[in-house]
Amino acid sequence: MRTTFAAKTLVLLAVAAIIGIVTCCDLEAKETKRCLVGGDFKAPPYQFIDANGNPNGFNVEVTRAVADIMGIKVEFRLKPWNETRQELQDGVVDVVQGMSYSDERLAAFDFSAPLAMVNHAVFSRRDAPPLNGLENLTGDVVVHRGGVIHDYLLQHGFKGRLLLAESAVDALKMVDAGNATYAVVSIVPGMYIMREYRLKHVVLAASNVATYRYCYAVKKGNVELLSRFNEGLAILVKTGQHKQIQDKWLGAVDLTVRKRNTPLMIVAAFSVAVLLAAAIVAWNYALRRKVAARTAELHHEIEVRKATEAELRNNQEELIKADRMAAIDTLVSGVAHEINNPTGLILINLPILKEVYADVLELLEERYIQQGDFLLGGIAFSRMRYEIPRMLEEMQNGAKRIKYIVEDLRDFARRDDVKSLGVVDMNLVAQSSVRLVDSFIKKSTTHFAAHYSETLPRVYGSALRLEQVVVNLLLNACQALQDGRSTEEEYAEPINSAVVLQKCSRGIELETFFDSASDAVVLRIKDEGIGIESEHLAHLTDPFFTTKRNMGGTGLGLFISSGIAKEHGGTLSFESVSGKGTTVTLKIPSYAGDNP
Repeated sequence: MRTTFAAKTLVLLAVAAIIGIVTCCDLEAKETKRCLVGGDFKAPPYQFIDANGNPNGFNVEVTRAVADIMGIKVEFRLKPWNETRQELQDGVVDVVQGMSYSDERLAAFDFSAPLAMVNHAVFSRRDAPPLNGLENLTGDVVVHRGGVIHDYLLQHGFKGRLLLAESAVDALKMVDAGNATYAVVSIVPGMYIMREYRLKHVVLAASNVATYRYCYAVKKGNVELLSRFNEGLAILVKTGQHKQIQDKWLGAVDLTVRKRNTPLMIVAAFSVAVLLAAAIVAWNYALRRKVAARTAELHHEIEVRKATEAELRNNQEELIKADRMAAIDTLVSGVAHEINNPTGLILINLPILKEVYADVLELLEERYIQQGDFLLGGIAFSRMRYEIPRMLEEMQNGAKRIKYIVEDLRDFARRDDVKSLGVVDMNLVAQSSVRLVDSFIKKSTTHFAAHYSETLPRVYGSALRLEQVVVNLLLNACQALQDGRSTEEEYAEPINSAVVLQKCSRGIELETFFDSASDAVVLRIKDEGIGIESEHLAHLTDPFFTTKRNMGGTGLGLFISSGIAKEHGGTLSFESVSGKGTTVTLKIPSYAGDNP
């Protein structure tokens, strides 16, 4: 018996050892499995093959950092973009780094949170006709084959001659060589390529013609891999490592024109001028005229270059802000989802509870008649018979209010790549904005009033964009009531009750009405705050101008709001007296026809 038991024990130990070996081998095989990452081979500074034949750039460095954090072994496969996109669709690569998000692409791919926001621009030859955006694009236009602008032009029925290039470098070289009039590429790679390849005949014709989220993309349904990249990217943003990589590759694009040959050119020109002056006076005169013309041309080029550099710096600041807003968007969407679920249950169950109470009320009334008053939940039934319906009604109204606030917050945080346009009721926009900042208004003043015109015409535009303007104006009005003190400062030091009462007694008034003289819908916000100094009024909508720099102000709020007003054909104006308050007026043309 003992021999049999020992034999069985040895067999069991052997089987366990074999299972352990197989499990370890299986785990090791899973751990050593590589994730194949596809990308564009020639899109500097985002991603490219460097002089040593290695993948490099912003996307590559972010991917390596994500892989280190999440324990993913990655292998890069950088090829022409159109081939990379097809390989992801066919399952040859597991993930593509740096694909622009669009609603059309959602049919085949799933997208991560954005690595960055990419602004596209139109580049042209120096002698090309000027243009304002993609809608005015005509003639010979070259785009990146398979890129998001290629998709956009095909979907919108582009009428010109569409030429395709395998990379942004090839596209700009075609324009420089005179084989195309315009090229539409990302502005950062475009300026980088112009510098590195010394493209003398190419200029920036129109900037910020389209903005897209720049994300990781996986084949539709590969949720597990996408979630790992999303998690790693969120950790990079939280630790600040993402910003370091971004500043390294996208925050220091050198646009300086090389001047290595300028001294030789000046010496040569001067020598020729002296020789010609000694030989023929007429040639000297002609040469001076040419030098003057060339000097004027160089001066113009320098001014254009300075303007381009300034615009690029502004774009980089907006890109950083967009990254932060992307993280806020993800957080708000998640919180809204978590709040909506229990709120939905409350809204579903409360009508049932009302019906249940109505059904049992008759029995309770009979008991009351037969036995007299009795306790219900520790309170006399004679009182609860009136309180319970009121309590249920208040609970239902409160749940509905939570639902409205969450929906408003989610809509405000959502950023659409394609702006949804339509007929808009400015009263609804104003009411939604007030709900969004209701708690902030209540903390700032006890005197808030809103007057909505009952005969207000509609306007044409984006309700979300206009709501963004109204929310920003309301927040500014609330901050003006705080005598320049931030919320943190107010709680950090004691404030006597007289100051608090004084602050609360000052009010904010919002009104909407129709101005027949200008045929415009008007939204006006008045506050009784600290006002604005007269020398600052003319600069309120300048980018990065702010009087609240020490409180974290960026100076972009009114700049963006003014831009949205102009997009809708309207205006944003300010009147203020220092120490007495400010009045802000938003005017949007009324809409009465079938076409905007």
